[in-house]
Amino acid sequence: MIVNLKEGTLPAVFLDRDGTLIEDTGYVKDPSSVRLLPTVAEALRRFEAAGFLRIVITNQSGIARGLLNEDEVREVERRLLTLLAERGASVNATYFCPHFESGCLCRKPLPGLIFTASAEHAIDLSRSVMIGDRSIDIEAGHAAGIPAVLVTTGPYAYQGALPDATVPSLIEAAEWILARGL
Repeated sequence: MIVNLKEGTLPAVFLDRDGTLIEDTGYVKDPSSVRLLPTVAEALRRFEAAGFLRIVITNQSGIARGLLNEDEVREVERRLLTLLAERGASVNATYFCPHFESGCLCRKPLPGLIFTASAEHAIDLSRSVMIGDRSIDIEAGHAAGIPAVLVTTGPYAYQGALPDATVPSLIEAAEWILARGL
């Protein structure tokens, strides 16, 4: 993977999917089971109004494990986009890693997907931030050289890299980020 890390012009919020935007129910493959977490649409609308691109960065190792396929991941993504649109919110793009192997360049906690999205969308990493509910999200943000905010909306007890902030929901993450002018 060759990525041009030249600074772009747009700030972005990189968002984990499961446990950050939607309920984490394991390997989500049924679009009808997708449930937005509270405050997600409002937070995304605030980010958009502040000029942030909204980029979903998600590991989907269930593909490599044979538990779901790429079409099912894309159907879940379409359902997420529909639910957001019904609430006047949106994301600009979704990137996912289908691998299970540690060390894969696109698998969080490595920053490969952040760098790929940055190159493809002219993103200024110096004005961007990562938000997620697990240590791999925080580590991916820090590996990309950006602040990382932990939301405590996922089902897992947090252990790992020290986040720049810990908040109870995506709306509080938005408030923290926007108050700091990131």
